[in-house]
Amino acid sequence: MRRLTAETRLNPAGLVLPMFVQEGISEPVELDSLPAVKRHTLDSLARAAAEAAKAGLGGVMLFGVPATDKKDPFGSQAVAEDGILNRALATVRAEVGDALVVMADTCLDEFTTHGHCGVLAADGSVDNDATLEIYGAQAVAQARAGAHVVGPSGMMDHQVAAIRDALDAAGLQNTSILAYAAKYTSAFYGPFREAVACSLEGDRRSYQMDPANRREGRLETSLDIAEGADMVMVKPAGYFLDVLADIAATSPVPVAAYQVSGEYAMIQAAARNGWIDGPAALRESVLSIHRAGADVVLTYAAMELARECCDTCDCC
Repeated sequence: MRRLTAETRLNPAGLVLPMFVQEGISEPVELDSLPAVKRHTLDSLARAAAEAAKAGLGGVMLFGVPATDKKDPFGSQAVAEDGILNRALATVRAEVGDALVVMADTCLDEFTTHGHCGVLAADGSVDNDATLEIYGAQAVAQARAGAHVVGPSGMMDHQVAAIRDALDAAGLQNTSILAYAAKYTSAFYGPFREAVACSLEGDRRSYQMDPANRREGRLETSLDIAEGADMVMVKPAGYFLDVLADIAATSPVPVAAYQVSGEYAMIQAAARNGWIDGPAALRESVLSIHRAGADVVLTYAAMELARECCDTCDCC
């Protein structure tokens, strides 16, 4: 009866698995702060992507971790054809074709020596307009490497319009844009920054949103939709369900939400200490994100949830 009358259901097709690929390693690297998550080699990434496709996931979101000596103030490896993320995109598309939606993080923080999402002006502030030009080139490089979807996550003003113009000019009109439209300055990003070996100096409060603001989430999202976003994202997800519900209620395009590294890691840490039922807590947390209005959820638990959806009648 509960299964029959459930208002919200999890389905693997609505889940996206974030994945990391690291340059210069011969074996996958386990991440202490993100249990069951790895920095992959190109070979292990291809195998993991094939497993994700077999499990019925909707997509994967790829993040690159370049060699430290290849980082520079401009994030040049983000644009380079032989950059680790662009090679990873080509590798995954060759492995899975169109069986998964292959998404690329379109941002510079993994590739810059200073760890910011854009290039810096002489006074140390992030130069919004100079960054837009690089984002456009990065998105084109990612699309040519095989990305079905590019995901601008830097929260630069007019990033969607700049990327759409660059893609269209390159004849890549069919590449979709998943805009990180309501991305907040959050305390829950710590494990992710370890995962991508981010060398952030300072903070990102000048371009990411204030967690105190709800209406601003709707405003930022409406601007990205007007500029041509094909999908929009709320990040983090679990602590911003009010913002997510607001956006989902009015958005004419699909809405995604990212269960970020800190949200996932806290559940795993509590489960390892025996304080909570980990699988049940992960399922409940992602179900809540869907219930609040997300059509798509990015979560490090995507594979675990996909397996459970095949084994339990509570969620599918």
